[in-house]
Amino acid sequence: MSDFDEDALAEAYNRGLDLEKAGRREEAAVFYRRALELDPDDHGGAAVRLASMGLAPAPDKAPDAYVMTLFDQHAEVFDSVLVDQLGYSVPMMLGDALPAFLPDGAARLLDLGCGTGLVGEALYDSVDHAVGVDLSERMIEIADEREVYDELYVAEIGLFLEESEALPFDLVVAADVLPYMGKLESFFSGIAKHTTTAGLLAFSSETLPDEAFGGADFTVGPHQRFAHPLSYIDRLLTANGFDRLLAEPIVVRHEQGTPVPGHLVIARKS
Repeated sequence: MSDFDEDALAEAYNRGLDLEKAGRREEAAVFYRRALELDPDDHGGAAVRLASMGLAPAPDKAPDAYVMTLFDQHAEVFDSVLVDQLGYSVPMMLGDALPAFLPDGAARLLDLGCGTGLVGEALYDSVDHAVGVDLSERMIEIADEREVYDELYVAEIGLFLEESEALPFDLVVAADVLPYMGKLESFFSGIAKHTTTAGLLAFSSETLPDEAFGGADFTVGPHQRFAHPLSYIDRLLTANGFDRLLAEPIVVRHEQGTPVPGHLVIARKS
């Protein structure tokens, strides 16, 4: 049972959306801040909306309650919307690119933010043991139906990386994870802890022109997702013992017919 007034929250949030769509951003911000007062856990993602309008600092990551709610609600139509309507093909790109870099012999995969299992399916023939982790229970249920993972966990990624005592992995993948995270220091250090020597890390990121960052390591873009400059990612890879092998500019997806630029990155732990 919710510990906030759901009707009042919906009214504040929807009023904020209407005003934002009308271009009345300062007025919209009043209602988004009201939504945050009513629901500090931020199931509706008011904090990232405020940041995307430039009316609040970017948070360190999207609120867990927001991410969980977003993906639980869209799990049933996730594949058709993301792949068919938004043109998302990062798992297929990884499926094409990674086998050339994988070591011979047994390979253990850790798929962070596994969603409905698109990455697990794309890499099924290239690994021997696959572990999937996602914050959304409904996403994990659908991934389980694909039968491409040996283990699945409902968990926040940072907490999993901090607490898991699993054997190190030969391949760690994080497709479409960085757009829901801003500050990445603990993320990369956690991955390094769980990657074998000479193991691979592969992920996608979204980016914006350099001037959009204003010298910052991350920002929230116009569609309420985080963008990172490649220089920040390279800095963290180096700091955590990874050598970048590939940083291919890609179109991550389309939003309202406009391509969203990003990178497909593959690195090896040295």
